[in-house]
Amino acid sequence: MRRIIGTAFVSLDGVMQGPGGETEDPSGGFDLGGWIIQYSDEQSSDAVRRMAGTLTKPNDLLFGRKTYDIWANFWPHAGADQPLAAVINKANKYVMTSRTETLAWSKSHPVHGVDELKKVKAADGPDIVLWGSSTLYPQLSEANLLDRLLLMTFPVMLGKGKKLFGSTSRSAPMKLVASEVTSTGVIMATYANARPAFSGDRL
Repeated sequence: MRRIIGTAFVSLDGVMQGPGGETEDPSGGFDLGGWIIQYSDEQSSDAVRRMAGTLTKPNDLLFGRKTYDIWANFWPHAGADQPLAAVINKANKYVMTSRTETLAWSKSHPVHGVDELKKVKAADGPDIVLWGSSTLYPQLSEANLLDRLLLMTFPVMLGKGKKLFGSTSRSAPMKLVASEVTSTGVIMATYANARPAFSGDRL
C-alpha cells in the first residue's frame, strides 16, 4: 500500500487559500492573496524548495478538479526554464471529480469518490502527493487516507478563506516527526498519521 502525502501553506487560523499571489484564487471574494510573501527568508525559501522536491521524485499526484484544471493549463505547455515540467507531465495524475468528460492532460485518471481512491492507494506504486486542492483534505481526513502532511504555518490570522480541513468531524491525531522555525516565524513541520487503520468507527 502506498502513502498519500499532503503539502500545504496555512495561516494560524487554518486558511490555505491564495498564499502565493493576489490572483491565485480569488474565489468567494477572497482578496488577501499573496499572504506568505512578507514572511519570505532564506530558510522559508529553502523549505518551499524542499516541499517542491516531493514533485521531483517519481511520485504520482492527486488533485481536486479545480486545482487540476489550473495545473493542466500550465504544465503541459511549460518550457525548459521549468525543471519540474518533465517530472510532473510524466507522473500519473489522479483527479477526484464528479464530471464525466475526458481528461486531456496525459496520464490523467478520474477518481469518482473516496472508495475509488482507496483502491488506488491500495495498489502497487509510488507515493501519491497532494498539492493544494482544499476540497480534498476534509475527505482524506474523514476516510483516514492522509498518511503524511508537510505543513508550513505562517504567523498571520486571515479571518476568512478556504481552510485546510474545512469542517471535518472525525478525530485525527497526528505525530510530529520533524520541525523547524524560520527567522520570520514560519513553522515548518512534518506530521505522520497516528490513527489506526480505518475501520469505519470513530475514535
